[in-house]
Amino acid sequence: MTSESAAGGGSEEIGQAEPVPRMLCDARALAEEPPVPSGVLWKLAESGRQLDANVVRIAPGGRIAAHAEARLDVLLLVVAGDGVLGAGRSQEPRPVGVGALVWLPRGSTRSITAGEQGLTYLTVHTRRPGMAITARPADGPA
Repeated sequence: MTSESAAGGGSEEIGQAEPVPRMLCDARALAEEPPVPSGVLWKLAESGRQLDANVVRIAPGGRIAAHAEARLDVLLLVVAGDGVLGAGRSQEPRPVGVGALVWLPRGSTRSITAGEQGLTYLTVHTRRPGMAITARPADGPA
């Protein structure tokens, strides 16, 4: 599922010059839908946006292995369930539950393990730049 303007109705419609704030989804309702395998339940898909956002579900006992995001800070908000955040290289366990707002600074090592009810969370971060073709640097003077 993506935001509603991904299928039309975005601020780029003819005759609408000013972006309009609007409800994109109900994260709590998404989390309450019948359990599905782990994965993305919703993602922000607005054209011209500066942010990326996702609602992600991890199945009960599921895990996202330890990793580090080198370029982006990420905010994570737990909307359903509970689990454990492994923090830092030592993977210090930090319990998280509904309402927990976690800052994952760029470069930090983290993992997430869902509890018995699974874990559903919202992530928000700066949009990753698209891939670009750049000129090859010159080899120096000839």
